[in-house]
Amino acid sequence: MDEKKKNQKDKDLLNAGVAGAAYETVQRYGDAAKQHYVAYSGEDNELGKKLVKGLKQISEEKVNPDHEYKNIHQQAGFSAEVKDVARENAEKIINGDPTRKARMDDLGSVNHQIYDTVTLDVDGNIIDGSGAQMKFIGASEKDPTGEGNAARALTGLKSKRFQKYLDADAKIEVPSDQYENIKKEADKEIEKLSEQLDNQRKAGNDENVKRIQDKIDKLEKIKKNLRKSNLSSDEAVFARLHPKLSTAMDVAKISHRAGVQTAETSAIIGGSVSIVKNIVAVCKGEEEAGDAVKNVAKDTATTAAVGYGTGFTGAAIKGAMQNSKSQYVRALSKTNVAGTIVAVTVSATKTMARYFNGEIDGVECLETLGEQGTGMIASSMFAVIGQTVIPIPVVGGLIGGMVGYALSSATYGVLVGSLKEANLAHEERIAIEQACEEHIKMIREYRAQMNAIINEYLSETTEIFNESFSGIKDALAIGDIDLLIESSNAITDALGGNKPFETMDEFNSKMLLGDTFKL
Repeated sequence: MDEKKKNQKDKDLLNAGVAGAAYETVQRYGDAAKQHYVAYSGEDNELGKKLVKGLKQISEEKVNPDHEYKNIHQQAGFSAEVKDVARENAEKIINGDPTRKARMDDLGSVNHQIYDTVTLDVDGNIIDGSGAQMKFIGASEKDPTGEGNAARALTGLKSKRFQKYLDADAKIEVPSDQYENIKKEADKEIEKLSEQLDNQRKAGNDENVKRIQDKIDKLEKIKKNLRKSNLSSDEAVFARLHPKLSTAMDVAKISHRAGVQTAETSAIIGGSVSIVKNIVAVCKGEEEAGDAVKNVAKDTATTAAVGYGTGFTGAAIKGAMQNSKSQYVRALSKTNVAGTIVAVTVSATKTMARYFNGEIDGVECLETLGEQGTGMIASSMFAVIGQTVIPIPVVGGLIGGMVGYALSSATYGVLVGSLKEANLAHEERIAIEQACEEHIKMIREYRAQMNAIINEYLSETTEIFNESFSGIKDALAIGDIDLLIESSNAITDALGGNKPFETMDEFNSKMLLGDTFKL
């Protein structure tokens, strides 16, 4: 195998590991992204539920040309409810909170007199005291800047038609951009009323004292029950007018967070692998320490970029797959196929570039694409197995992905080589298939042994390896030999080995003695 092809296979293996390590993140953030797909379509295909209306259906509501502004803002209030629930539940999923927010309409209680939304516990029961009423009010066509929105909203909240919400002690959710201003408006009114209250008390007007005190109490209760919604007035209107784009923007924000998280993890993986590889090269005299540090930095950045793409694209695809109408696609969303698609694309693009540059012929191009494809698909399945066997975020998926890719890639190469023989007899084919079955059994046994070893040792040594590799990297960067020895010895200690020396001076002393010692 030529050096370039070997390097490509190493990169494919690392990309498979990165995709595996991203499994838990892609699953979690993909599930969060799914909430926005459901909010748009109005259908939760995974749970077999339908919303009364999704963003798409709300955007198709009729608008009276003579009252366009009013109609749009009224409908934007419904869009705000749907989108607020999606954003809230997405955050709950990302943070591992098992409770869920739901609209009363979607629970079968359409146009509930008091509550628009409630919070459900893990069993789907309404949590007492979680009911909330959403009020996206205050906007006026005569006030395009929105300067008076908060004051008008407060006037509405004080009116008799909103008294029932205060009587029920319901939380009142308002646009995020109005929340602080409404409280400020309430404080201004309370300050004025307090002055009036003092004057009436001095005058001995008990009836007026009670009337003013009631107004102050009402304002205080409005402030106490006020809650900030998950979106602003403008976002609500935008969701009504452009539901698809609004959904895409929210999915992109979630995907970006997934990408950043996987990039950080991938940088550690890529950096660790590169450090080991470059330390070996330095020790063999194949490269200088300065070049090794540059290579580590470059490899770390490249792997981080692959990790970001895996997390970003994987989360978006996973969310869509999870809400697919196809049961088969929904089942696939629980594997690591979504994250692996990125790794396959990266590898396939490089292979096609080699073909177009004339570095490989058409046959080798197709063979390589086939090997990469089957290897990556296997890595996606093994990532799930690895995460199950080693329930440590990142580690299980990483090992499973790399093992799956390596095994499948090797098996594919053997089979292709065998089946290329044009005159291979039918009996020989059967024998090869039987031999492959036996090897698969052996591979499973070896995997079981490997998993047992990993379960026993990996969880205890992962942090030590990370710290040691970081120390080795720093030592190479600053030329500190003692730090390099200390960091290397930490790994020796973790694996139960004996340290032959602890400093460069100690090493020199042993060399000068002329005695035999083992490294």
